[in-house]
Amino acid sequence: MVLDHEGEHPSRWAAICSIAAKIGCTPQTLNEWVNKAEVDSGARARVPTDVAGRLKALERENCGPEDWCGCPTIRAC
Repeated sequence: MVLDHEGEHPSRWAAICSIAAKIGCTPQTLNEWVNKAEVDSGARARVPTDVAGRLKALERENCGPEDWCGCPTIRAC
């Protein structure tokens, strides 16, 4: 589990708000970081960061730099 002190709070969001205040970031930002860490560790089902990066690189290779705008919904290929 990424949030070691989650059990000390009434909810996951309460734990995130408490920790975010202590480290000086917004709860939304910390929540995104926690979710990403869970995905990358395999605790949450999604595409890990390293795999997503590799897929983007392969798309760029296949499309060519002139066709790639960086947006998956708007591209020429």
